[in-house]
Amino acid sequence: MISIESPSIYDSEDYHRIAGAIAFMRQNHLHQPDLAAAAQHIGLSEYHFQRMFTQWAGISPKRFLQYLTVEYAKSKIAQTKSLLDLTSDIGLSSPGRLHDLFVNLEAMSPGEFKTGGLGLQIVCGIHDTPFGKALIATTARGICNLYFLDGTDEQRAEQMLRNVWLNAEVICDREITQPLCDTIFDRGSFCDRKPIALLVKGTNFQVQVWRALLRVPFAGITTYQTIAETIERPTAARAVGNAVGNNPVAYLIPCHRVIRESGELGGYRWGVERKTVILSWEASREINK
Repeated sequence: MISIESPSIYDSEDYHRIAGAIAFMRQNHLHQPDLAAAAQHIGLSEYHFQRMFTQWAGISPKRFLQYLTVEYAKSKIAQTKSLLDLTSDIGLSSPGRLHDLFVNLEAMSPGEFKTGGLGLQIVCGIHDTPFGKALIATTARGICNLYFLDGTDEQRAEQMLRNVWLNAEVICDREITQPLCDTIFDRGSFCDRKPIALLVKGTNFQVQVWRALLRVPFAGITTYQTIAETIERPTAARAVGNAVGNNPVAYLIPCHRVIRESGELGGYRWGVERKTVILSWEASREINK
């Protein structure tokens, strides 16, 4: 069983405090809560909150508020749609994508899908990330799962993985998965452009959707309808939503960048507040690139 956490430059407790502060600011953005109110909400002094938040986001909480509005989301939807139209044949090699990693996605064959991972060895580990704890699972052919975890999820993380890969050999070894975590979440690695391989198990339709998600740029925001149009299934927005919700590799396949056309965030497999945190963090990194 997975029981010991890996060392990390990230602090999951800080993440939960920041997530709480962002949720508070988002819910009250019309009233423009000041620093003191946000700090008090999460039980910190103004000084400690300002320092922790700025270190995490790269900008002040006050400036961060601009990324939490529906108006901002709508403007990014329009901008991202234009980018997708312009780079439809370029994908992840398009210019101006400083913060993106190259991701190569391989889908399992129908035969491999049916066997439930028979003959496959999976190594997994739990790590701290900027967005809380995450289970990272990898094979010789690439990362197969990345799940964000909260509370009791940590205790049943290994079983969650085994339920997906019923016939695979699952080994827990954080030392093997730590370099992957570093590559994915270390801000310095974004400039290295190291390719990351993914091995996913899904239907043909799901894989189509996940490939389309890889074209959405860092800090971009799109809609379920736009993804449906991208895969030439314009009437399948609801089915796209289901495929997005079943994404097995959080963050790297950026399902967090898909929201409703109204500008509302909609759902997220790993929690709407975490979705808010990731989108806002990406926006702050984009503005500071």
